[in-house]
Amino acid sequence: MNTLTTGPVGPLLDRLHQEAEAADRALFGAIMADMQASGTTLEQAAATMIAEERENYRAIYHGHADRFLSVSPTYGRFLYMTARACRATRIVEFGTSMGISTLYLAAALRDNGGGHLIGSELEPAKVARARANLAAAGLGHLVEIREGDALQTLADVGGDVDLLLNDGAFALYLPVLKRVEPWLRPGAIVLGENAFEPGYLDYVRDPANGYLSQPLPLDEGRGNEFTVRVL
Repeated sequence: MNTLTTGPVGPLLDRLHQEAEAADRALFGAIMADMQASGTTLEQAAATMIAEERENYRAIYHGHADRFLSVSPTYGRFLYMTARACRATRIVEFGTSMGISTLYLAAALRDNGGGHLIGSELEPAKVARARANLAAAGLGHLVEIREGDALQTLADVGGDVDLLLNDGAFALYLPVLKRVEPWLRPGAIVLGENAFEPGYLDYVRDPANGYLSQPLPLDEGRGNEFTVRVL
């Protein structure tokens, strides 16, 4: 028995995944249609998005304030399993959104015996919804969501970090990693969901930077990267 299969968490996640699919269907459909019409690959489309984010990621994500842009149920279970396997007690998440991924990670913290998750979310409305979802799941006491730009909110996380999830603006993955890096304990896991930014991938795949990293064959096409801090 675990928190994902008992109590309110499982049914809440089922409902939220359904809401996410409905809220994001039109956006993802339009992206796929544009790619097919132009003959653009996923990597090329991601490169365009990253270039736009570098110009003004705040405006871009404000335009997604009503969208979940969430992890899949498969990836969510992977988050839970990874946090359980490494016995995480301190987790940092970049890109909380409505709190779906946060619920999986917080459930793992509870089942690990407790801990603390620091999340960062730019959009105030999403922060409110995520906090409400965590409260409904009975997991709110494990999570601190910091509202604002992650380059500021995650500059000081106050202690060793067992797991970092990058799941926000693609262009910020490397800057966020470097903010949190001083706090990553040896053996800490860094997960990049939609990790398409070449600079980020080059950095974590270079052993000279203190990591071992490789693509994660899960949710094929979503650019997932699995990284371990080995210094």
